[in-house]
Amino acid sequence: MSDPAGVRRAFGRAARSYDMAAVLQREVGGRMLERLDYIRLQPRHILDLGCGTGAWLGPLRQRYRGAEMLGIDLALPMLQAAAARETFWRRLLGRPSAALVCASADALPLPDASVDLLWSNLMLQWLPDPRPALAEAWRVLRPGGLVMFSSFGPDTLCELRQAFAGSGPPAVNDFADMHDVGDALVRLRFADPVMDAERLQLTYTDLETVVRDLRAIGATHLHRGRPQGLGGRQRWAEARRRYEAHRGADRRLPATFEVVYGHAWKPDHLPAADGTAVVSFRRRAGS
Repeated sequence: MSDPAGVRRAFGRAARSYDMAAVLQREVGGRMLERLDYIRLQPRHILDLGCGTGAWLGPLRQRYRGAEMLGIDLALPMLQAAAARETFWRRLLGRPSAALVCASADALPLPDASVDLLWSNLMLQWLPDPRPALAEAWRVLRPGGLVMFSSFGPDTLCELRQAFAGSGPPAVNDFADMHDVGDALVRLRFADPVMDAERLQLTYTDLETVVRDLRAIGATHLHRGRPQGLGGRQRWAEARRRYEAHRGADRRLPATFEVVYGHAWKPDHLPAADGTAVVSFRRRAGS
């Protein structure tokens, strides 16, 4: 059982601290942007789904000049921070602001076939199930449109998971496997899905700093009925002892993130629901 309302509250509380702590999000978003160098696309309408404080609306606008930008996020305080950022860039560059909408990724307030590029950086992992959001991506994309996203895989925060294992409720969410997300794209009839993953590692001085950074970006446990916090003093002491086993030669504690990247196209010619393609043969004049 998941808690979308809890996720909304957590990211709302993190709106002020998010940009200072979102080191990984900036790195992953930059790597996603580089991947667009190898993709031929000239979108007229771009959706940043889970736009947060709007960090990628500007770079996407710079890359695709003239495209209309839309940012959607579940947490209103995040959108308020994005609006302030957009106001700054509008005054500096004299360009139109992105439209910002507070909505859920699995119920987008957009017409069918209205978006050419749907971009989503490290948002899908906070959903109870990414498949409804991917289905919405299919619905709002125009034929020939592209969905590009990043998410976390199951090995994310493996050190934190191990530190708290066996001493109470899980401390880390269960994240979707890369292959399961790829299979979902295929079942939704996306074309040419590409999935890959890499491990990135941040290092910290102590366990408390790891948890503080996670809270600063709104990262929260999704399950209803979870206890507040990560337990009492005894559980913390045991977790701290276990985490120390991961301390490296540089005397730093690692926090590993399995980052999953994916992109796929909505084909110009849609296959039938059973997966078969329909090809029309027209008789040429004189044949």
